[in-house]
Amino acid sequence: MSNATHPSELKILFVCMGNICRSPTAEGVLKKKLADLALADKVYIDSAGTHNDHPHARPDSRTQRHALKRGYDLSHMRARAVEDRDFEAFDLLITMDWDNRALLEERCPPKHAHKIRGLTEFLQISHASAIPDPYYGGDQGFEHVLDLVEEACDGLIKSLIMKAPQ
Repeated sequence: MSNATHPSELKILFVCMGNICRSPTAEGVLKKKLADLALADKVYIDSAGTHNDHPHARPDSRTQRHALKRGYDLSHMRARAVEDRDFEAFDLLITMDWDNRALLEERCPPKHAHKIRGLTEFLQISHASAIPDPYYGGDQGFEHVLDLVEEACDGLIKSLIMKAPQ
């Protein structure tokens, strides 16, 4: 559930369609990477879906299995849908693909439109235009998502550190 009163300096919401594969992966990866840098208390991170197909469900078991192999425990997460208050509460709403970005932009009050970004904007080496949905694919799809999300989260952290006041 979104928390507009969380004391963190920055609030990031990752968004995909159902909030059971890509966005919880991004949430878990960024949380761990920030914790490893002793920056976890500076950023509040959550995830949500543009569709409410899996309310309160845990991340997909394949998502959890592949993430755990890389040290990301997603078992405590529960799916939720994007809420209107998220546009006000979060500083960045980061989408996984163009379809979900379009759905967010359609709902977003104009004064918050600048907060919507795509995760692939933060890729440093790869040239993907979207984080692909691994739901109907095999194990390689989940590994590919993790590869892209890890790289993009590194780029996001780099971007945030460069913008932080000294």
